[in-house]
Amino acid sequence: MSQDDQPIISFETTAGMSDLVVGEGKVDPAFDHNLDQQRFNIRMANSRGKREAASLLIKKMYGWRGYSVDPDASHALNKITLFAETEGATVGTMTLCLDDAESGLPADENFRDKLDELRERGRLLCEPSRLAIDKGVTKRVFAALIHISYIYAHNIHGYTDYVIEVNPRHVVFYKRMLGFQDFGGERPCTRVGAPAVLLHLDLSYMGEQIRKYGGLMELHGSERSFYPYFFPTWDEPGITGRLKQGRT
Repeated sequence: MSQDDQPIISFETTAGMSDLVVGEGKVDPAFDHNLDQQRFNIRMANSRGKREAASLLIKKMYGWRGYSVDPDASHALNKITLFAETEGATVGTMTLCLDDAESGLPADENFRDKLDELRERGRLLCEPSRLAIDKGVTKRVFAALIHISYIYAHNIHGYTDYVIEVNPRHVVFYKRMLGFQDFGGERPCTRVGAPAVLLHLDLSYMGEQIRKYGGLMELHGSERSFYPYFFPTWDEPGITGRLKQGRT
């Protein structure tokens, strides 16, 4: 395997994880067996083919919910796209947008006034967007994408806050599972043709939760958040190095 083919990180699901899945509706039969034996690779979509594979998953999952999908611009300089694959199939993706004076963030389209409140306080904003996880896929894929985006934004580039637009019915999920807080009322999201609520998370809080719970999946029965499914902190230096090298 060439250096460019190596993943940012790989992991296998463990016994007893098959019922801990992210997704809505009926489980895809392709993921309805031996989830505890699957190996997942997280990569950076830094080629046209990989970005197209991620976009296909976005179109599939957003279309299934009846949302429209905005054109993919993940090759822009202030964005990176991560994706998860298993056995050659793309099963998860997210794009992380880093705020800058020229491009801003996707949420500016609907919540510019709220984002400017944070900017005026000297906060450096980034926005997880275009997040999609295939039906029936283990929680660890979602946790891995979020953790790697945190490392890229906070540890490498020094960004301080996440902002995210979510459908109102997903607000409780993001608040309970990751600690997001309300930061804007419900408004129409012009990009997907559905209502959206703006949520906010201080990345120092996320770092505290990772240090406290990361890698402790045996706590999933008592700790209700997603943080036990994040990587342990001793995995972060290796992930950081591979992100800096731009490995896929």
